[in-house]
Amino acid sequence: MYSYEDRIRAVELYIRLGKRVRATILQLGYPTKNALKGWHREYEKRLDLPVGVAVRGPKYSQAHKQAAVEHYLTHDRCISATMRALGYPGRGTLTAWVREALPQTRKAIVGVAGRPSYPDSLKQEGVISLCGREESAQAIADKLGVCRPTLYNWRNQLLGSEALSTMKRNKSVPAEREELQRQLESLQRDIRQLQIERDLLKKANELLKKGLGVDLQLLSNREKTLLVDALKDLYRLPDLLAQLGLARSSYFYHRARVKLADKYLAVRQSIAEIFELNRRCYGYRRLRASLARQRIVVSEKVVQRLMKQESLVVARPKRRRYGSYLGEISPAPENLINRDFQARAPNEKWLTDITEFQIPAGKVYLSPIIDCFDGLVISWSIGTHPDAELVNTMLDAAIETLSDADARPIVHSDRGAHYRWPGWLSRVDDAKLVRSMSRKGCSQDNAACEGFFGRLKTELFYPRDWKAATVEQFVKEVDSYIRWYNEKRIKISLGALSPVEYRESLGIKA
Repeated sequence: MYSYEDRIRAVELYIRLGKRVRATILQLGYPTKNALKGWHREYEKRLDLPVGVAVRGPKYSQAHKQAAVEHYLTHDRCISATMRALGYPGRGTLTAWVREALPQTRKAIVGVAGRPSYPDSLKQEGVISLCGREESAQAIADKLGVCRPTLYNWRNQLLGSEALSTMKRNKSVPAEREELQRQLESLQRDIRQLQIERDLLKKANELLKKGLGVDLQLLSNREKTLLVDALKDLYRLPDLLAQLGLARSSYFYHRARVKLADKYLAVRQSIAEIFELNRRCYGYRRLRASLARQRIVVSEKVVQRLMKQESLVVARPKRRRYGSYLGEISPAPENLINRDFQARAPNEKWLTDITEFQIPAGKVYLSPIIDCFDGLVISWSIGTHPDAELVNTMLDAAIETLSDADARPIVHSDRGAHYRWPGWLSRVDDAKLVRSMSRKGCSQDNAACEGFFGRLKTELFYPRDWKAATVEQFVKEVDSYIRWYNEKRIKISLGALSPVEYRESLGIKA
């Protein structure tokens, strides 16, 4: 007999598995096929199942019984002929009906007068074996060479009425054992489901890069198929599909799709190679432009999808700025740039500033000059102190790149003290450069130079761990990045060319 909870669990699982009888029985371990379908029919009618168990009425009516007895009497009193003709009942049932209707037809027992006598030792052995219940009563009787009723008569003679209550209590033990067995099987099924869920979450974290707290039901059917394929050697396929809520047909469809040749295999390899060669800082736009330079034409959505599948993630920027403002120590020139960072020719507008890097080995400072024409870094100096030598060396290197025929560019900076010292002012006057300064505390007035610092830190500084790097090694890395930035790093605004390539395409010597 199954409890209400067992029956309702079976019906719900049967519906969830698409009314597949065999899969439901294999997963639960019960009931029979006809019992499950009967429970489901009753559930569809009432949207519930009865808590108690209905008592079945008699299988055969009184008319059936009379028809069977009459056929027996009118057809040579043959039990087999009546069963074949009517199709019911069984031999024992029909015999009982005939004996009930015709008690005079029972045969008299013929035997020897008196009862056989058995030794007391045999009776005691039989009663002890019967009360111990290590085997059935019929097996004990056969072993002793007596019939089963005789064995019970010996028990009643030796033990009296107390034996009846003892035997009744013993009969309840198998029922309790059966109930405990069902509870044990239910607990084992629950443990197995928890194991499946745990392994699915671990595989989702390993294969799909999902967190351990991901909702498995929210995964796509393709992702669920990958999880099933990874665990199908450890668990049965119906158990995995039921745990993920994935239809069997959907699983085989996506499994066949996964086995097809990946038409983007070459593109995947090219994207991963470009991403690694360019310091893992190219987003989908620059990756698509790089592919186009290799004559590989794909859409931006395809590049985004392939980057996601290959786990190619660009580091996000962090905000922290170095400030060198020491107050108004000399008159500030007018802001000639006025946030107009567009230039029609090289060496028309230059931007400069200082940024700071903090690594465990110490602080490092970078001072570049950026050309507004194409973002080319004209010159740069890297040191451990933000002093006059840092900015003066950088300005001297930039001035050397100018020829006599070049126009004198505007040099725009913030209001830092480095750009108000006599050494800086004399160099600017000697080279006939034009000074321009941002407003006080307004970094947006020098946004193009600040943007270069942001890209440098996002692409080089933040993604890497610099604990084991010395100052000299870090300086070499920054210098290498700036050279790569000028010569190889493409810019979408320049037609997917680097600043040096862009100038060469225009016939300008970089």
